[in-house]
Amino acid sequence: MKKNMGTTDKLIRIVLAVIVAILYFTNTISGTVAIVLGALAVVFVLTSLISFCPLYAPFGINTCSNKTK
Repeated sequence: MKKNMGTTDKLIRIVLAVIVAILYFTNTISGTVAIVLGALAVVFVLTSLISFCPLYAPFGINTCSNKTK
């Protein structure tokens, strides 16, 4: 897997995951919405940690600053 996520992209995903966590723990979201957003937040964190987004690959998107080919 080649990295295809830049620093800004990773930061945005982490911030969104933290916002979802805050909304969940303050009971702002619950039920099915909380489950769906929680799963999405977990995916955001995991893709940020490995710097690879599987949805970017088929479309050729690369937000990494040093584009290696």
